[in-house]
Amino acid sequence: MLTMIEASSVNSVSQLIQLSVAPVFLLAGVAGLLNVFTGRLSRIIDKVDKLDKYEDENQKFLTNEESKLKIKERRKFLTMRMKNTNLAILFCTSTGLLIAMVIVTMFLSAIFQFKDSLLIVTLFIAAMLCLIISLFLFLREIFYTTSFIKSKKTYIP
Repeated sequence: MLTMIEASSVNSVSQLIQLSVAPVFLLAGVAGLLNVFTGRLSRIIDKVDKLDKYEDENQKFLTNEESKLKIKERRKFLTMRMKNTNLAILFCTSTGLLIAMVIVTMFLSAIFQFKDSLLIVTLFIAAMLCLIISLFLFLREIFYTTSFIKSKKTYIP
């Protein structure tokens, strides 16, 4: 049996969809950032692999302590970058999860007719704080990379 849908309920659903469009675009931006962050992480991991291969292939030539120390410092530096990028990914992913929770909470508040705008605002503010932290961590990653390039004197992968 077909029942008529009230115009007011259709209007309220369409308004909810309109309100959720901005957070959905924010989710798309977060996905783009995650793509950049994981790309950076992948490059760092490739450099660690390349460093390991270089060390294995040149084991007999790496007899002096200075060369071993340079490789150890390089690995430590790459590990630090990896940890920093992992943190940026963690906070960026948290941003996406919090924004998704904002959208779900908006729809649930309309369906179950509870008005908890404080929860929505809190989730959104937490999402923005996570986004800010992830962008600061990304900036730090860029700073690490450029400072290394400026101070680089010898070739070690």
